[in-house]
Parts: sequence; structure tokens; C-alpha cells
Amino acid sequence: MNTLTKYITCFLLASCVMTMSAQVDRDDDEDREREPNTADFRLGQGLQFSLNEGDYKFHIGGFIQPAVGYEKLGEASADYQFNAKRAFFIIDGTAVKEKVSFLLQTDFSFNEPLLDAWVAYHPTKSITITAGQKQTFLNNREMIYREDKLQFTERSRLSQLYSNTGREFGLFVQGRFGESFGIAPGIAMTSGDGRNSFGSDSRDADKGGLKYGARLDVYPLGYFKDGNDQYTADLGREESLKVLIGGAVSQNNGASNASGEGHGDFLFYDINGNEELPDYSQAYVDLLMKYKGFSFLGEYVNSSASNLGTPFLDTNANDILAPTEVSEYLVLGDSYSLQAGYVTKSGFSLDLRYENTNPEFENNLSSLLRDSNSYTIGLTKYFLDHNLKLQASFSKIEFAQGDDLNVGELVFQIVF
Repeated sequence: MNTLTKYITCFLLASCVMTMSAQVDRDDDEDREREPNTADFRLGQGLQFSLNEGDYKFHIGGFIQPAVGYEKLGEASADYQFNAKRAFFIIDGTAVKEKVSFLLQTDFSFNEPLLDAWVAYHPTKSITITAGQKQTFLNNREMIYREDKLQFTERSRLSQLYSNTGREFGLFVQGRFGESFGIAPGIAMTSGDGRNSFGSDSRDADKGGLKYGARLDVYPLGYFKDGNDQYTADLGREESLKVLIGGAVSQNNGASNASGEGHGDFLFYDINGNEELPDYSQAYVDLLMKYKGFSFLGEYVNSSASNLGTPFLDTNANDILAPTEVSEYLVLGDSYSLQAGYVTKSGFSLDLRYENTNPEFENNLSSLLRDSNSYTIGLTKYFLDHNLKLQASFSKIEFAQGDDLNVGELVFQIVF
């Protein structure tokens, strides 16, 4: 059974559970007066259905991002792109009494569009247990936010270098406790191979072992306004200073992808010709502050490889991997990103970002992670929060070795 079939099966099972529960509820409450079912559409909120007096909720939505891009490396000719940057289609629902929710999310700008497909159980208001493929909380803060909630037209270089889409398949447990002082812990066990990790068929087998990780977020001054913690910009205009301090650690046992979000991109072998893949670890620290339209986000990451043994690049054990060459296969080193912005009451925003990347082996010029500094300026007009907006950004990336890269982009977004 391939991955897509598994996800569709989970979705159908969740639908059957809600349908059966709805029938039981109708049988038990035949004599009780019912309010009519409702259906409503609002821009940014999609098509929403409320059934059985709100016991069952169903939502259909999505968003599109037409974009114009510009890229110029050194003295080379500029390259222009005109495309649909993202094209999301989203289906989700909740069975309130059964404490179950689900999400199916796709991006049709990808060749393999499936992004999220999960079912969650909420035993209490403070705890959520999720199984399936979802956007993990084991990455940096920005990677936790969905693609339509970004402060700039594109994720930071830190996000792009150490992650891919941020989706993984596995089991996730999250909590949210306290009020004036909030704590939000989370633990996860995943396949360690990113989204669609089991390939398209049985011949495309998973590689390596599992990935284990945890995150802890602390809100020392209380939680953000409802919904204002789903993005970096302070669109909710916090009336008092709010701070979020977070950290995440993970270890991917047997990685065969540059950032641990894929499998089979490279393979190492022991002296007997058996696969011997390195363990890949990441540690993140982030700080988010918001106050009356102003926002600041600082992020730091360090990644490392272990359990290397004596790896060879071929099954005959003729081509040995030199110690520093592992950085040509895995993103190894540390980076930090600092970004700040201000949103006016009329919806205009000016945002700035600075980033620095440091490879673990600076003398290996073939490392995937290159020594660099980057600067980004962004301008945004929010017409309806993050639901309808026009964004422009320009970035300059200065590499310690090689030509500088200039990148510009104009993106229009509509969430339906």
C-alpha cells in the first residue's frame, strides 16, 4: 500500500467515524429540538459547514500565490520567473464530541502535491495527539508557520537550508498549559525521511531508522492574542509586550538526505558493502516578541553528524569518505537569522532581515552550507490580514567565496 493510499484510507476512516457518530447522536436525541445546519463562505475562511448544532464542522479552502521573480548571480544575465508560486487546496474538519479532527492539505505547484494528511485526537483541551503527515514543530519557529503566513515573500535562508517543506510522517504529541505564564511542550517520533517518506511503491523503501525530537515553548508574559501566534508579523497588535522563547532538538537515525527530509539521495556503506548511514542532529533556539504592530524574531540552529564509522561511497569499499567530505552530503554547521518589522494600523508593513551561515568545515569549498551573509528588505500591504496581501522583497546574499546573489520577488496572495 503506497503512502497516498494510506492517507486516503485515514481520511475515509475519519469521515466514517464522524458519520456513524452523527447517526448515533440523531438516534439518541430524536425528541430534542434541532437548530438548522449552516453553510457559510468568507474570504480567508473558505467554505464552512456546521452540522448537528455545531457538533460537526467541515471546512474547504486554500490559497494561491501568483508571483514574479528576479535572480542575478554576479555579472551573469538576470533570470526572471513568472509562475504560480503556491496553489494550496485544504480540507479539514472536527467532531467536537468525539474530540477528533483531521486535515488534508495539498500544493499543486509540486509534482507530488500531498503535504499534510493527519488525524488528531484531543483527550483534553490542553493535549493533542496527531498521527500522519504534518508540519513538524522540530524545526525553527518560521518553519512552523504555514506558507501563507510568512512575513516575507519567501522563507529565510536558515529555513530553506536546514529544512525542505517541514513535513514529516509520524506521531506527534503537543500540550498547551497555563495562562499568565504559558508552557507548550511537544514530542515527536517520525520516519526521519520527510513527507511521502515511504516512496511511491514497495520498491522505494524507507532508509535508516526513526527520528526523535522535542520542542518546548515558553510564554513568560502570557499567550499572544487568539490567532496572533500563527505568524511572525504583529497583525493582532498586542496591547502589551508578548514574548515567546522556544527551543527544539532532534536526532535522525540514519539520514540519507541533506536536511533529513528525504531518503536515498546518497548512500554510504561499511567495509562489507552494507548500508551505513550517519545520524543527523539539529538544535534550534528562537525568540519572538510582539508589541503594538512591532515584531522581532531571532533564530539560531546548529546541525551535526555522528555515528559515521568508516563510510565508503561504493559497495566494494574502494572509495572511502574523507572526514570533511560528509559536509558535501549533509548540511552541517550553524546559522542565525534576525528579522524585525512594523505593521501600521492601515496594513502597511516594512520588514528587515539579516542572516549569517557558518559551515562546519570552512576549508571544504564544496560544503552544502556556504559561509555567507544575507540582507533582505520587504514591503507588504495587508488588505485582509494574511488572507489578501501584496508582498515585495529584495535579498542580497554575500558569499565568502564566489559571486554575490541578488534575488527579488513580487507576490500576490489570496486565501479563499
